[in-house]
Amino acid sequence: MSEPLLTISNLSVTAQDKPILKSASLTIGRGETHVIMGPNGAGKSTLAAAIMGNPAYEVTGGSMAFGGEDLLAKSVSERAKSGLFLSFQNPVEVPGITLENFIRTALEMRTGKKIRAWNFRKEIRRVMETLQMDESYAERDLNVGFSGGEKKKAEILQMLLLKPTLAILDEADSGLDVDAVRTVSRGIEEFQKDKEASLLIITHNAAILSALSVDRVHILVDGHIRMSGGPELIREIEESGFARFEENSHE
Repeated sequence: MSEPLLTISNLSVTAQDKPILKSASLTIGRGETHVIMGPNGAGKSTLAAAIMGNPAYEVTGGSMAFGGEDLLAKSVSERAKSGLFLSFQNPVEVPGITLENFIRTALEMRTGKKIRAWNFRKEIRRVMETLQMDESYAERDLNVGFSGGEKKKAEILQMLLLKPTLAILDEADSGLDVDAVRTVSRGIEEFQKDKEASLLIITHNAAILSALSVDRVHILVDGHIRMSGGPELIREIEESGFARFEENSHE
């Protein structure tokens, strides 16, 4: 395994006093792609929210380290600046700020450097072409009036331009048709070309994984990681679903 980037040890998380994650442990190395799979309600999105520091989720036990530093001691903004990125399952609409200005401002905050608008405009249009996005979306308010597929493309666009150290994609294929899934998958493949960048893909559907290189797969059921293994676990889930792991959770 490569040098550890994210280390989660015995993490327990509650929301509204309800236990969701229960002593979950996970280590992601630099340049690795990991997949979290599990049925609805297993705690997959809770894990993503806890990593990013969402205040609606309370960490009640365990630890998290990112780049060798205590992640729990960092604020949401500090986690983002340190190189963490989360693609939301249901991206929100933000009236009053264009997609282009939003990403440029975020990139300036992440790097601490002023970015020339003209240079950035050329770069965002280059990446939009890769994602088969109409250039006009750059000038539209963030996600306002976007379809589900367009919102997901906008999230992948942000990931490719911000170049995070670890990108977490929460159900990036949710609600997408076959063509949109292919486009999002193409964007993820583009991100994987950076051999120092890591990915955590959270999904209950294996379709988006078919063209991707995956290092480790983790099965999350009822707040516990029931099994970890190689890409062969994806094929097992495609063929048999999560029944075997759900049965084990009640033993």
